Formats: sequence, structure tokens, C-alpha cells
Amino acid sequence: MFTKIMVPVDLAHAEKLERGLKAAGDLGKLYGASVVYVGVTSSAPGALGHNPEEYRQKLDAFAKAQQSEHGLTSDIHVVVAHDPAVDINQSLARAVDELGCDLVVMATHVPNLADHFMHSHGGQLATHTKASVLLVRG
Repeated sequence: MFTKIMVPVDLAHAEKLERGLKAAGDLGKLYGASVVYVGVTSSAPGALGHNPEEYRQKLDAFAKAQQSEHGLTSDIHVVVAHDPAVDINQSLARAVDELGCDLVVMATHVPNLADHFMHSHGGQLATHTKASVLLVRG
């Protein structure tokens, strides 16, 4: 049913992604799909790396740990954006198309008041890509 699963990863909040990561790993094994962990970063130095290459190394280590834990085939894709906070939705949508993903599995928060004024990242992906989107709360 699915051949390539994209998992957007915010390394700054990796501890909050556990349920989404497990769902992606389980679906990857179930369908024999490859999983690609996608991170969006800036070229400016930040808490997750002094440059995009340092960020790539951290995302790669994260993906290898997930691959080992879930026993699946995985890869990474780093998107360098001018302003990740502003460009994240467009960056993730482009990544879905560039990578040929047919499913996006992403962790999400419980909806709150702000969601009435601003769409979620998952909602944006569902309306701007051909991929199915699975949002995992918790």
C-alpha cells in the first residue's frame, strides 16, 4: 500500500515524537516501505548545529538509532530554509514531492485556540501534496 514514508523530525523536540516514530516504524515494517526522516534547518548557526552539515550529522545519527530500534530501511533528507519557522510548510511539501513519498507520518499536538487561526503543518501537507498524511497525537 505504501512504499516511501516521510517522517518530519524536529530534533529540538525529539522526546515528543515517540508515538509518531513508532507508528512510522510499524507501518514501514508492515508494508516493507522505506522511511525517510526529514529535518528543516537554517544556514545560520543554532542550537542544533553550527551549519547545515553539523545538523545533517545529528539527523543521520537520529535516523540510524530509529533504524536500529525499528528494524527498517531509512534515509534522511535535510532542507535548508531561509527561515524554517516561516518556510516549514512549503519546505515539507516540496520534500514530499521531491522524495516521492506516498505517506507522511508526523507527531502533532492536541488542538488549541491558536489552531482556529493558523492551520497545522499536517493540515497544510494534506491539502498541498498527493501523499496521505497520518497525524499521531501524544
